[in-house]
Amino acid sequence: MNLLLRLPALTPLVPLSRTSRNIMTLATTIDGKALAKSVRTRVKITLAETREKYPHFNPHLAIVQVGGREDSSLYVKMKEKAAGETGILFTHEKLAESVSQSDLLRKVKELNNRHDIHGILIQMPLPKHIDEAAVVEAIDYQKDVDGFHAMNIGNMAKRSGQPLFLPCTPRGIIELLKHSIKDISGKRAVVLGRSDIVGTPVASLLAAEDATVTLCHSKTENVQDIIREADIVVVAIGKPEYVQKDWVKPGAVVIDVGMNAIEDATKKAGQRWVGDVDFKGVSEVASAITPVPGGVGPMTVAMLLENTLLSAKRFFDRSRNRTIQPLPLQLVEPVPSDIDIAVSQEPRNVQEICQELGLSGNEYELYGQTKAKISLDVLKRLDYRQDGKYIVVAGITPTPLGEGKSTTTIGLVQALGAHLDKVAFACVRQPSQGPTFGIKGGAAGGGYSQVIPMDEFNLHLTGDIHAVTAANNLLAAAIDARMFHEATQKDKALFNRLCPAKKGVRQFAPVMLKRLQKLGINKDKPEDLDADEIRRFARLDIDPETITWQRVVDVNDRFLRKISIGQAATEKGHERSTGYDISVASEVMAILALATDLKDMRDRLGRMVVASSKAGDPVTADDIGIGGALTVLMKDAIKPNLMQTLEGTPVLVHAGPFANIAHGNSSVIADRIALKLAGTDGTDMEPGYVVTEAGFGADMGMEKFFDIKCRVSGLIPDAVVLVATVRALKMHGGAPEVVAGKPLPDAYTEENLEFLEKGCANLMKHVENAKKFGVSVVVAINRFTSDTQAELDLIRDKALEAGANDAIACNHWAKGGAGAVDLGEAVIKACDREKQFNFLYDLEQPIEAKIEQICKKIYGADGIELSDLAKKKIETYTAQGFGDLPICMAKTQYSFSHDANLKGVPTGFTVPIRDIRASVGAGFLYPLLGAMQTMPGLPTRPCFFDVDLDEDGQVIGLF
Repeated sequence: MNLLLRLPALTPLVPLSRTSRNIMTLATTIDGKALAKSVRTRVKITLAETREKYPHFNPHLAIVQVGGREDSSLYVKMKEKAAGETGILFTHEKLAESVSQSDLLRKVKELNNRHDIHGILIQMPLPKHIDEAAVVEAIDYQKDVDGFHAMNIGNMAKRSGQPLFLPCTPRGIIELLKHSIKDISGKRAVVLGRSDIVGTPVASLLAAEDATVTLCHSKTENVQDIIREADIVVVAIGKPEYVQKDWVKPGAVVIDVGMNAIEDATKKAGQRWVGDVDFKGVSEVASAITPVPGGVGPMTVAMLLENTLLSAKRFFDRSRNRTIQPLPLQLVEPVPSDIDIAVSQEPRNVQEICQELGLSGNEYELYGQTKAKISLDVLKRLDYRQDGKYIVVAGITPTPLGEGKSTTTIGLVQALGAHLDKVAFACVRQPSQGPTFGIKGGAAGGGYSQVIPMDEFNLHLTGDIHAVTAANNLLAAAIDARMFHEATQKDKALFNRLCPAKKGVRQFAPVMLKRLQKLGINKDKPEDLDADEIRRFARLDIDPETITWQRVVDVNDRFLRKISIGQAATEKGHERSTGYDISVASEVMAILALATDLKDMRDRLGRMVVASSKAGDPVTADDIGIGGALTVLMKDAIKPNLMQTLEGTPVLVHAGPFANIAHGNSSVIADRIALKLAGTDGTDMEPGYVVTEAGFGADMGMEKFFDIKCRVSGLIPDAVVLVATVRALKMHGGAPEVVAGKPLPDAYTEENLEFLEKGCANLMKHVENAKKFGVSVVVAINRFTSDTQAELDLIRDKALEAGANDAIACNHWAKGGAGAVDLGEAVIKACDREKQFNFLYDLEQPIEAKIEQICKKIYGADGIELSDLAKKKIETYTAQGFGDLPICMAKTQYSFSHDANLKGVPTGFTVPIRDIRASVGAGFLYPLLGAMQTMPGLPTRPCFFDVDLDEDGQVIGLF
């Protein structure tokens, strides 16, 4: 519903004065002050009423003044005073007379981009070295409350045009006329003066009121004769008392726009102000006339305020409407390949989506026509909003057959946004190039439920993973370099190089102060440290055997799992063994996903523990002095990426942490921004829906979503969608093994209720686990053509028996959002149910107890068995103050247990904890339940065999 401006009617003007004794024959003075006051009152009342309902509605006018001209300063003060009286916020930007045109244009751009500024006015005149037209055209026409941008003037001149704003002085003149003449229509009007500011636009506005208009100027012949025929005369010629009594038709209405100073010795200032009309003489023949001053001038300011209110209303309504125009799908049977579907759909320009979501110009950065980064400033602007509905999509225990979790996420959002008319966002992880070119292929969804452009989504996107790679490897290089320099230099030389003199002055870098504070050295000048303090500060004394930090690359390269470094002669024998992880396994990626803002990311990057000293103290990135530099590399990556589904609904793509050793969820920031954009102000706005995806099975991604991500974000989910397929559940029920390259066994393509019923135990366990967190659960059954109704009914019955609120068969892969409408409706109902969200464990519990709770309650284990190493790690982390961190289990995704071969719902097993590691910056401990592979390898036939470009430069074979 739009915010309606309820404007009270203006009080009809009463003749306030007469200009001579003969009251019946002299003109009424049109009191512009009185009418302007009525307009300001109207604005004030409307603004007060609106703020009562919407406290965050704050119209804001900004005026830019160049130089210090006395008259300009006076006009600005008048406008500031009037704004204050009505309650409109006011900003006065003062620039020097010598300001360059480029600097002035930068200031205009800055104001254009500010979401809290609704009106921009450049106070005229400008210095001669500045092109006034170029400056006016630089103003965002949607904030051009003075009404002189070409978009507004041009549309005003067109009969069918719809300008956003009318120029203030011309609009004020029309208001004065409407309160002096019963009907302008059909009247003869003469406008004397053709300036762009008054004459020409007034003529257009009079014509729009159906007056017959003649525009006169300095070259017009017989101007007196033309004026004598006019019922309405508007004079803006800039000549003192130019129009005389005998020029005016008896009974005409005269609007005098002029403002001229003439000498007058009787006045204290030595001058007085007169208009372009001989007021005294013309008053004897006209029926009404505006005085100077006190006529048109006050109306100009009043119209400026009303335009500002109108602009604020438009921006406010747009931010609340959030109407996304969906893209139609052209469905084809049989369903083509994913990449063929993706390239056949022409994406919408992402800027249109940004604008439909109510984002202002400074809140997004375009990366071409199909991608944009969203600024975290959105969170500040929409802080007042209540979050939209929050849904997490998880799945049953994964199988080689695939369950379609990403496809369901996208299909559900398409159903909500394109078919059920809801504001709906998908929040998904950015895929790694390792699996894309390895064995898995793309991760954009599938069929007619995909993120597009699919090739850009799966490849470089906006470079976030590259930023993670650069930051990770910079830290790895810094660790080895620091160890080398400490081993080859004495204390004093090392310290002097760490704190060199610059122009004779030595000082600590800001990051060094953190280390001094950590060491308890309360000194801030290098020269004040004694020899012991110099040694403690300069020597990290890293124990090479304790280094946990590895280099990363975003490809599957098994031969980098174990490497030797330092073999060049220049490294003087400082060799050691290390290895590579895939980029998305880096703790930097986990931090990107869990950071709540830029400062939080900086703090987390700085406190990453990369090793221990030989004394057993943790060594952090800030100890090395690199936390700030890492943040600089990541400053753009922290902004989520906006893309779209095949049906044009918005998708936020951000972060891609491994779901084994990390929490496997997209970023907190992306979810928070989406929830605010889909949120409500508590009035008549309908909340939207944010669908975020958790990695792997629900025992992995969903549990970590609740116990790690929700703790960090403070967000409370409304529902869980659990994805399953008939085929995958049959595999969990003991159906024959699936062998790559061979046809599926008949058990998967024909009805088999026996295997299916046994396999449903896996789904039921996941449902029961989800219900332990106190939220609604909807089961989404990805339907295949070979599925029978009896099989679908069996899954539904078992899901409801386990406690699911609903179970829906859907076909979004073949039909897009239309195939998931029933699922969307079920999710809407689930989100409206009362929830009592709770975590699985308390952070204050001992590390061992938290691990045990997850293993028993989620996996169904009898207990845990800690190795000696794991016990030692628990002692170390507890002593170092990390015992209150949440737990991020690192185990196989292919079983509830630690053993990938145990399918279905295994029981009677004990979980072995062979090691526990700390991601202190990310903020969790991760127990290792087996040999976790953080660098995948390429199979015999990787996906890259099929990837290429066609003759037109289009990507083919990506998935």
